[in-house]
Amino acid sequence: MVRSSKKFTVQESELRDRARPGIVIGLVNNMSDSAIRTTERQFRELLSAASQNIEVHLRVFAFSELPRSEAGRSYVRQYYEDISDLWTASVDALIVTGREPSTSLLTDEACWPTLTKLFDWAEQHTASTIWSCLAAHAAVLHASGVSRHLFRDKLSGVYTSTKVADHPLLLGISQEWRVPHSRYNDLREDELRSKGYEVLSRSPDVGADIFIRDKKSLFIYVQGHPEYEPHTLLREYRRDIAAFVAGQRERYPNVPQGYFDEETETVLAQFRQRVLRDRQIDSLTSFPLLAAEGKLIHAWRKPAIRLYANWLSYLSEKKARQLAMTKASAPREHSQI
Repeated sequence: MVRSSKKFTVQESELRDRARPGIVIGLVNNMSDSAIRTTERQFRELLSAASQNIEVHLRVFAFSELPRSEAGRSYVRQYYEDISDLWTASVDALIVTGREPSTSLLTDEACWPTLTKLFDWAEQHTASTIWSCLAAHAAVLHASGVSRHLFRDKLSGVYTSTKVADHPLLLGISQEWRVPHSRYNDLREDELRSKGYEVLSRSPDVGADIFIRDKKSLFIYVQGHPEYEPHTLLREYRRDIAAFVAGQRERYPNVPQGYFDEETETVLAQFRQRVLRDRQIDSLTSFPLLAAEGKLIHAWRKPAIRLYANWLSYLSEKKARQLAMTKASAPREHSQI
């Protein structure tokens, strides 16, 4: 069950067991105007599916420094809390999303001072935080000085990830599972290990998939996107084609790996040839969006739900222990005779 502290309507299921304490999660959504609602929905639905018998309250926060259109600013003002509200908020955990950077160096981003404050605040005030994609890169850079490395081409597709550590977060997940990735940069596994990060899953194609640092707060870094819906990579691929057609990128994007069936890849290759022969904006009207969507498989849904269910269980159990300790240490009232 995921309840909203703001003005959203969310899908809920009946709790089977009310003995486990509810938890409050803050979603710091840094995505652009075109993706902020989609990303929010993806995390809400994933948390709802994973919550089981734990009541989850979700609060959503946004950075005021991020550039937005007037419509984007209006949406954020109406439905989001400002990041400054987080510093005095009571939350058990955070999920922090990434965003397409506007500068070559993360430390040059306008929001970097607030980001660094968020990293330090989360360490002191949360039981755990999930850093997603670019947020993971920024968090590791701030904490350990490990810089990301640019891929020659965009890493996009659904890849096989393998467990390389026995950890409760991966309980009930098979030895191998499929997970989407969509990024231009990488945190190298050897550099992470040298700084004390524990890699939980990896792939020869994408490197470290999930890794952690467990100090005062359990920090979970996820370079992939288990929250993605089946069509998300397809929509991103079409967006990248549109950028190529508009002259905003030099090369036609590669087809996401391990994502489409053979027939769809053939159709997309034929579309690519048409665009390369006639690079016009209106050529996108013939992009086979609906035909491709109809064949997509949500292969990573079950492991994604399990991952987040394990995380929510960790948070709820830790909160239960803290409540029990607080109750045990509270002074008892003595009756007077």
